[in-house]
Amino acid sequence: MSHSKDLKKQLRKEALARRDSLDEFWRVEIALEMAETAKEKIDIEPGQIVSGFWPMRSEVDVRPLMFALREKGARLCLPAILDKTTIVFRELVRGAPMVEMGFGTVGPHEEAEILDPSVMLVPLAAFDARGHRIGYGAGYYDRAIAKLEAKGLTPRLIGIAFDCQEVDMVPDENHDVIIPEILTESGLRRFAAQL
Repeated sequence: MSHSKDLKKQLRKEALARRDSLDEFWRVEIALEMAETAKEKIDIEPGQIVSGFWPMRSEVDVRPLMFALREKGARLCLPAILDKTTIVFRELVRGAPMVEMGFGTVGPHEEAEILDPSVMLVPLAAFDARGHRIGYGAGYYDRAIAKLEAKGLTPRLIGIAFDCQEVDMVPDENHDVIIPEILTESGLRRFAAQL
């Protein structure tokens, strides 16, 4: 188990270094292109709940993508960190107050409605061609997805990353959630084995 965690830590560090070295203006252009791809490739029913995330550091800025999905009728929500192990998803409403969530990110104020997303845009540090992901190490998304599944919900999971974050192989751990789709600057990739 320790070897697997150490390997994940190393892969995370290397993938994030590659992501950090990307030109910031290029990242803006790619975020806009990914929003266009999402309009074409991600079907949304009016009122469907989509969770996104407020970008931190050199992450893909998914705000253009989220607002493209809002134009298709989605209700948006963002993760809110409740404690060291738990996130919930609060509705993102134009003009509503936002608060600091830690880790350099923000989210809707505690008065915002808590929603259960049916589509989740999932941040990640690294991924492989099987749809296995390495998060940031805290396990927030693995636990949040498990809670949704315990309620009988099966949200559509779409990882969001740059191509440079792909690694040869992510070590498998029992608690890991496999992401069936990854959106990068190359397009929306689906991993048929998991669908």
